[in-house]
Amino acid sequence: MMRVAAVGDVHMDSDVLGRYRPRLLTLPEHAEALLLAGDLTRHGTPEEAKCVAQEFGDLGVPVVAVLGNHDHHSDQQEEVADVLRQAGITVLEGDGVVLDRPAGRLGVAGVKGFGGGFAGRCASMFGEREMKDFVGTSERSADALQAALLGLDCDVLVALTHYAPVPETLHGEPLEIYPFLGSYLLAQAIDAAPTALALHGHAHAGTERGMTPGGVPVRNVAHPVIRQAYSVYQLHSDDDAARAAVSQAAA
Repeated sequence: MMRVAAVGDVHMDSDVLGRYRPRLLTLPEHAEALLLAGDLTRHGTPEEAKCVAQEFGDLGVPVVAVLGNHDHHSDQQEEVADVLRQAGITVLEGDGVVLDRPAGRLGVAGVKGFGGGFAGRCASMFGEREMKDFVGTSERSADALQAALLGLDCDVLVALTHYAPVPETLHGEPLEIYPFLGSYLLAQAIDAAPTALALHGHAHAGTERGMTPGGVPVRNVAHPVIRQAYSVYQLHSDDDAARAAVSQAAA
């Protein structure tokens, strides 16, 4: 059994330092790794990234992250990622990592993702160049996630995004903004691989639980949704049973 901790949308700045750290110090007792589902900063500045590094660095377990839309706001996302990597945090964007843990090999593939909407109510590659660019960004992100998932040799496989792959975890958000919160293309990528669990953030007013059309459990781990420093998910690497064998443990 693999235990994975996750949280997103922590929106760190200097005034938030210390909010999560006391609970994080006991993380090795509860999980094999911590996954951060984007929007780690408020405005995407290197200064805010240093706050993330201070809060989430050196925890005694591997920390793997994707960036979110807030982390891109100042057009300094590369600098933000560099600060996090210098603190030992693995930052993914269209790639993956395999972590050798006592419970087995945990594979994490990650992308920020993008919007576009969901089946029957989605944008399409038609019309103005601006619309094609919007949909093209979603397609490239989903393609990168699929390639990263399929490229990992591991015992348990997790997809980590910021944008949502399914609409179920958006319930509570206004329907009008669903196309800006996620894309069904991410779910297609997740279902193309033997993914055990998909984690995302972004939807502060959403709900925690959903599932892809292919049966992969999806969890919205945005901090305003889970309302704790992190949630812990127990994954069982029993091949065909892996997707269904996701349970939540107390953090």
